[in-house]
Amino acid sequence: MKQVDYIIVGNGLAGIAFCEQLRKHNKDFVVFDNQSQQSSMVAAGLYNPVILKRFTKVWNAKLQLELAIPKYKELEELLHLKLDYTMPVYRKFTSVEEQNDWFTASDQPVLSDFLSTALIKNVNPSIHAEFGFGEVLHSGRIKTSQLIPSYRNYLDNENKLFQEEFYYNQLEIKAYGVQYKNIVSKYIVFAEGFGLYKNPFFKTLPLNGTKGEMLTIKSPDLKMNFILKSSVFIVPLGDDLYWIGATYEREDKSHSITTKAKDELIEKLKKIINCDFEIIHQVAGIRPTTKDRRPLVGVHPEHKNLFVLNGLGTRGVMISPFVAEQLFNHIEHEIELDKEINIKRFKVGR
Repeated sequence: MKQVDYIIVGNGLAGIAFCEQLRKHNKDFVVFDNQSQQSSMVAAGLYNPVILKRFTKVWNAKLQLELAIPKYKELEELLHLKLDYTMPVYRKFTSVEEQNDWFTASDQPVLSDFLSTALIKNVNPSIHAEFGFGEVLHSGRIKTSQLIPSYRNYLDNENKLFQEEFYYNQLEIKAYGVQYKNIVSKYIVFAEGFGLYKNPFFKTLPLNGTKGEMLTIKSPDLKMNFILKSSVFIVPLGDDLYWIGATYEREDKSHSITTKAKDELIEKLKKIINCDFEIIHQVAGIRPTTKDRRPLVGVHPEHKNLFVLNGLGTRGVMISPFVAEQLFNHIEHEIELDKEINIKRFKVGR
């Protein structure tokens, strides 16, 4: 028998953030991950403290950023690679009215730290933006497509990773904790992303799941050194490559790419830029979204050694260190979870 403090199921952004809490506090753990969920792998990895459709602040944005940025610096040191690419987000204005709405929002105390009051004129001939841009401060991207496989390699080298399916029916709940095959653990944390819908212990939680499809294009003439938000995001990746996304599909829960989504993204892109581009790649993922746009964190009402860490939605880069710290302190120090993320707000059970 192998004895650990924690079993973690899932190694996306939520799972990695919780692993880092355990590593920081010298807890022994193992991770099960079958790579079935790929939303974090295909996402742009943006951290952006403002909801740019409505010019409102992301929930707990300042606290999330204060926790997240140092965590990614620690991961850069651990994995010996660069992950954090600070970069301004420019919101394209479509009218004078939108400009005025932006400046009104920037005067609000909760947004003044994040919205620049300067109107940025468009000087890029490859972009349609006659009304200019507003700049979001304290923004950038985490290279999640490099973080996740690199962290898997780290766990593998530490003999902490099982690259296999987790079978819920083989989990035995004991008085002292849980046992899975030959592993005995005090606690188990489920961080499977959209895969939670198959979890018999937490499947009643309202995890909706929203499919997103994204394109990678090559455009040597675009020459952008900022992230552009219009009807879609355009994110520079280097070497004249750009991430374009994303679509929002609530019915189709597959990872299959579609012509419909590609056509939608191309149509929107052509209204933003007027230079040539080549489609290099198209991918899809299922975001673990919730009906109230808050994460799902907490303990099972009957089995006090079973926990969930999920529902990070489209902002996993920013929110994962925050919710991981919340859950760790709740388990180890009995500190109450933030009520807005606590699964007690929903009915939980088989």
